[in-house]
Amino acid sequence: MYKIKDLLKRAKKKQKTIVFPEVSFSDRTFEAVKILQKKGIVKVLLVGDASALILRDKAFSEFEIVNPVTFPNRDKLVKTLYEKRKEKGMTPEQADELEKDPYYFATLLVECGYADGMVAGAECSTANTVRPALQIIKGKSKKEPVSSCFLMYGKNKFLDNEALVLSDCGIIENPDSDTLCAIASQSVKSARDFGLDPRVAFLSYSTKGSAKSEAVDKVRTAYEKFKKKEKDVVCDGELQFDAAMVPQVAELKCKDSPLKGTANVLIYPDIQAGNTGYKTMQYIGGLNAIGPILQGLRKPVNDLSRGCNVNDIVVVSAITALQCEDKNEKSKESK
Repeated sequence: MYKIKDLLKRAKKKQKTIVFPEVSFSDRTFEAVKILQKKGIVKVLLVGDASALILRDKAFSEFEIVNPVTFPNRDKLVKTLYEKRKEKGMTPEQADELEKDPYYFATLLVECGYADGMVAGAECSTANTVRPALQIIKGKSKKEPVSSCFLMYGKNKFLDNEALVLSDCGIIENPDSDTLCAIASQSVKSARDFGLDPRVAFLSYSTKGSAKSEAVDKVRTAYEKFKKKEKDVVCDGELQFDAAMVPQVAELKCKDSPLKGTANVLIYPDIQAGNTGYKTMQYIGGLNAIGPILQGLRKPVNDLSRGCNVNDIVVVSAITALQCEDKNEKSKESK
C-alpha cells in the first residue's frame, strides 16, 4: 500500500525552502502553507505585501514574506531577468516591470538561490507557472525536454492501493520516439523521488505488433531506445493498457513480458491520451491526481491543477522539496 505520509517524512528531512507566489489571493494556498509550516515539512517563503497580509490575518505574522517591489536584492533579480530575455527583445525597463509579477518574481527567487523550489497554479493556468520557468530556469540541457507527470494514488481495489506515475499528461503535445524515451527516463527519476520502484510500460493501442501504423512504430522505437539506455529498469512496449496492468491479460497477450502486467510507470504516446487517462483515473477510478509535476528543469517549479485541494498543495510542495538537489549531489555532477 502506498503511504503518502512516507513521502512527507522524506521531504521533511531535506528542509528545503519553497516559495509560494499565490498566497495573497489563494485561500487554499494559505491553508496549505499553514500545514507545511506547522508540521515543518518545508521552509515556507511567501510572496506579497507583509503589512496587508498580516492586516488580513494575524497568522501571516508567523511567515517569512517577501515583496517584489521592496525585495533587498531586487536589482539582481531584474538584471537576471534581463540577461535571460534580452536576446528575445526584452528591455531593462520591461524586465523591471515584469519582475513585479508574483510568478516571475518567485521563479527568479529560485533561479538566484533565495528559494530551492516554487509551487503555484491553484489560481492560474499552467502557462502562468510554466512560462516563467521555461524562460528563466530552463531545462537541464538543450537535448532534454521539459515534460510532466502525475502521481496517482488512493484506495483502489484494482491497484491494491498502490501508486502510479503517468507521463506526459500536460506539457508535450506529440512527442517523437526520442522525446518519449527521454520522458520515460525523467519519469523513472520521478517515480524514485515518490518512493516507487519503477516498472515502465510504453502504452499504445497495439500489443507487440497486434496493430501496425506509424503511431505504433513510434512507441515501439521509444521502448527499444529506452531499454538500451536504462538497462537496470524493468520495462516493456508497445503494450495496450490491459496488457501493461492486468497480469491475466498479460499472460494471454504478452506472455514473455518482463512486466507481467504489473507496470507502475505508464508512458502515454501523446498528450491527448495522457490527459484523458489521468482524468479518467481521477474521476471514475477515484484516485488522487497530484500534478502536473514538471520534469527536466534545472531547478524545481511545479504547477497545481486549478481544481486542487489543500492536501494536493501540501503533497506537491513535498514533492518539490524531494526534487531539489542537495549540494553533494551537485558536486558529484560537476565531477
